Amino acid sequence: GRVYPDYNPSQGYELAGFVWFQGWNDLVNAGVYPDRDKPSGYDAYSECLEALIRDVRSDLEAPDMKVVIGVMGTGGPLEKFNNKRNQNAHGNFRQAMAAPTLLPEFQGTVSSVQTADYWDLELGNLQERWEQLKNKSRSLDKDKSLSPQQRKERLDQYKSELFTPAELELRELAISNAAYHYLGSAKITAQIGQAFAEAMHELIEGHQSNKG
Repeated sequence: GRVYPDYNPSQGYELAGFVWFQGWNDLVNAGVYPDRDKPSGYDAYSECLEALIRDVRSDLEAPDMKVVIGVMGTGGPLEKFNNKRNQNAHGNFRQAMAAPTLLPEFQGTVSSVQTADYWDLELGNLQERWEQLKNKSRSLDKDKSLSPQQRKERLDQYKSELFTPAELELRELAISNAAYHYLGSAKITAQIGQAFAEAMHELIEGHQSNKG
């Protein structure tokens, strides 16, 4: 009742759906996944995720609970990656995350959403250039031959070369976090949330149709 004021105890509730959206630390963890840029480099992640789905359903006594996997999509389409090794790692990890949907036991009850489809390339490019600016700032800070005012002037000049005023305004309005948090951009995350909801709705509707 605290969470949902109109809850009816006599009607009860059903744990109908579960969304899993995690993965960046696994994606970049070379210690756990030393062959992450090679095929099958993330097989252990798939196995753990499959076990998680089974365990959560068992622990919550919800054997029919539908599961939507949000596949890590930071950086957007793989063909947009400049670094081949990173491209391979991201591609392998995305496959590993979606792998449980291929198991016969999960057919019709587990699906995935490719969140790379909702990455914003323009915002991503702005953030990449912002990282260049931060690197330049660190480099200038190490140059003890420059006065604080000189450092500021050089950094301001570099910023003006990297960004137009309109781009700086857009970054201020649309980006609030790093790439691994989808830039903290509502433009990206709102679309991902809607895709999760639609995928879950499709699973539940499909299950009900099969029962009917």
